[in-house]
Amino acid sequence: MEQGILNGIPLHFFLIVAAGLFCIGLYGVLGRKNAIAMLMGVELMLNAVNINLIAFWRYVRPETPAALAFVAFVFVVAAAEAAVGLALIISVYRNTKSVDPEKLDQMKF
Repeated sequence: MEQGILNGIPLHFFLIVAAGLFCIGLYGVLGRKNAIAMLMGVELMLNAVNINLIAFWRYVRPETPAALAFVAFVFVVAAAEAAVGLALIISVYRNTKSVDPEKLDQMKF
């Protein structure tokens, strides 16, 4: 097998897809006014990181399972972030009837 090729797909294709996914997620975080869309953007960015981790693991050191542990850790962090973030958004929505983060200028309601 030629170095840098996996089933005919070079490494830079995976990196381009991950970079595009990360940019879409970054736009979702910085360009949206909806807290749920911001959470979805963070999830997209974490998935882009996972694509990079798996791609580099497969192309550089496929004999060691260390990257798989990092990917599992990122999945656990993403699930916890989604659960806590959605719980906070629901709580804020019940009190303010809005999910716009710019309207939350006070800590008390």
